[in-house]
Amino acid sequence: MEKSLYMLAAVIFLGGFLGAAGVLINDATTQSYSFFNNTATTTTVNWTKSVTRENQSRDRATPATAETKLFSTNARGKRLETENRNKDSEEVNNNSREEEEERDDSKTKDEKTKLDCPPLGLESLQVDDSQIQASSYQRMGLGPHRGRLNIQSGIEDGDLYDGAWCADYKDRHQWLEVDAIHLTLFTGVILQGRNSIWSWDWVQTYKVQLSNDSVDWQTCMNGTEEAIFEGNQNPETPVLGVLPVPTVARFIRINPQTWYPNGTICLRAEILGCRVDDPTDIYASEREPGSKDTLDFRHHNYKEMRKLMKSVTEECPDITRIYTIGKSYMGFKLYVMEISDNPGKHELGEPEFRYVAGMHGNEALGRELVLNLMQYLCREYKKGNQRIVRLVTETRIHLLPSMNPDGYEAAYEKGSELAGWAEGRYSYEGIDLNHNFPDLNNIMWDAQENAADPSKVPNHYIPIPEYYTQEDATVAPETRAVISWMQDIPFVLSANLHGGELVVTYPFDCTRDWAPQEDTPTADNAFFRWLATVYASTNLVMANPDRRICHYEDFQAHNNIINGGAWHTVPGSMNDFSYLHTNCFEVTVELSCDKFPHVSELPIEWENNKESLLIYMEQVHRGIKGVVRDKLTKQGVADALIKVEDHHHDIRSAADGDYWRLLNPGEYKVVVWAEGYFPSMRRCHVGMEPHPTICDFTLTKTPIQRLKEIRAKGGKIPQDLQLRLRALRLRKLRASTKAINRRRESQRLQQEQLLQRRRARSSGARRA
Repeated sequence: MEKSLYMLAAVIFLGGFLGAAGVLINDATTQSYSFFNNTATTTTVNWTKSVTRENQSRDRATPATAETKLFSTNARGKRLETENRNKDSEEVNNNSREEEEERDDSKTKDEKTKLDCPPLGLESLQVDDSQIQASSYQRMGLGPHRGRLNIQSGIEDGDLYDGAWCADYKDRHQWLEVDAIHLTLFTGVILQGRNSIWSWDWVQTYKVQLSNDSVDWQTCMNGTEEAIFEGNQNPETPVLGVLPVPTVARFIRINPQTWYPNGTICLRAEILGCRVDDPTDIYASEREPGSKDTLDFRHHNYKEMRKLMKSVTEECPDITRIYTIGKSYMGFKLYVMEISDNPGKHELGEPEFRYVAGMHGNEALGRELVLNLMQYLCREYKKGNQRIVRLVTETRIHLLPSMNPDGYEAAYEKGSELAGWAEGRYSYEGIDLNHNFPDLNNIMWDAQENAADPSKVPNHYIPIPEYYTQEDATVAPETRAVISWMQDIPFVLSANLHGGELVVTYPFDCTRDWAPQEDTPTADNAFFRWLATVYASTNLVMANPDRRICHYEDFQAHNNIINGGAWHTVPGSMNDFSYLHTNCFEVTVELSCDKFPHVSELPIEWENNKESLLIYMEQVHRGIKGVVRDKLTKQGVADALIKVEDHHHDIRSAADGDYWRLLNPGEYKVVVWAEGYFPSMRRCHVGMEPHPTICDFTLTKTPIQRLKEIRAKGGKIPQDLQLRLRALRLRKLRASTKAINRRRESQRLQQEQLLQRRRARSSGARRA
């Protein structure tokens, strides 16, 4: 009741404001607009966390409803509290403490500050270059179209793709103008300085001007004075300036007043505003993009992610299972959702697939797409969608939505528009997880250079180097967990979901001789290019020939795919490690120009990527597959070597003897060999159909091997030297991981005991 009365009062009070807004809209040339007597402030508002509605769309609102929402907000100058991080070790489905916290979290969700107006889309490119104008600019590379939040510059100053809009003159008459196309309730401006490794430029204070025709302008007022907004103190940290009173107009200008003394007027910006209904708008009836799928389109923190995953397992218990592969440095569990018709078990001949998201915590779109994919697969399976039913019954799917939960929480606390370009990218320890895997490339290349016959050098299942297994090695717990996961499950195909660009990259990521950029293909280059093309050609944004480049590289010239090393060298990448240490082929998908899209853009991003996510999973069924069996016992032969002629990359059979070899259509000579067996050869044909060719092999033991088995009575340690070393190094890595975890747990308990003693002394002192 109290809330209803408050809202009623707000609506009545806003009546006068609406009348004034109407004056601004209809007669800007002769009437003045009186702002409320509020103080202009600049605060770091957690924008993403402030949006709490489940259905976050860009639905148009009337000026009355929009302004009522904003009036009821009371958010300026406040910082939202962060959620308490849950670090307990109980499983998702059997943890009453976690469930209680989730209930508490849902109770407080509606109490969070609400700022409903989304960004116009300068960063996400929803605002076209033609909508951005400027008073002047130094050159084309620093033109108004470069004044977009988080835009990145090329390496060289002076090129066509610099990192900001920079005015040609240093005076207070410069401005950057954005045409919203429609009448918009403007609520704020987010500012950054120039992205450059050579120059430091940013705006320290600025004014905001509004217009309906781009001819007559009115400056935002703070009572009777023109409002001055605080800008930046460095080039990269985004700063939010909230308008004293939300105002309806079509055009908005940022008018710099002061700037870094040793620099010039340069800025990158995002505009916040809600589109409002306008009877005279001829485009008002156009349907704005969204999604027909009723999924949970919002950003999920750790608790909310866990809650969503649990809801999916409750909705589809027969095809889903949640398990954990380890913990982050801060104790967040690395949850994985398994989707299969027989969850929890590897089925003979059924390939294993994985999606990994959130390696860089601030690249949040992949996390949400994976969570959406869980919901979609569950619901479409229940509906009987034959494509999804076939995918679930023929594939064991593993979905890891957050490999770096510590980094994500840091970015989430700042919010989608205020996290900047790097907040949350690294792990809590400051490690870039995509450079943290063992560099097996150079181990292989060095061995090939030193070998008399390079073809004899192992090209797969390369063991982890000794130094990497030590307790003092700089290896993140998240990386250790993923490596162990890769060893436990015979993955065939994977994709690593990133953000900040629109391109699909394929191995090798690391270049030879440490060249900064060099095309470095694998033995399976043709198939990797096929995999990358499958995703890129079905992605609605990548496939659009008219799309604008994200930052400074035109990947459309390469059909939106590129060899990782040809883009930039990445030693220790997960893609390369997966290819050289396991049987799994993996690519990296850069999903969006915007690393952390606003919640209102998530339905559009789902539609952009839905088909790509599905069709890429289906590629796990290309090539050949089969079972390698012992001729006498009919049992599967583990670790059998599968060699394809003219493909200098081998794979191994799994524990049950089954194998999968991804190949393009063609005729192949395949040889299978195992320790103690005679080799076997077959010719296998791979057709154009999207299903694998069955190529089973039966191996006959050599007489010597049969004698060894009689004498030794069997042994678990593989005789193959490479396999033996690989198994030994994995044991050492897992042992060092356990030792590190025990030490951290001991330190945590000591800290808790110390804190309890301090609290006890403090309590005793107060009673005394």
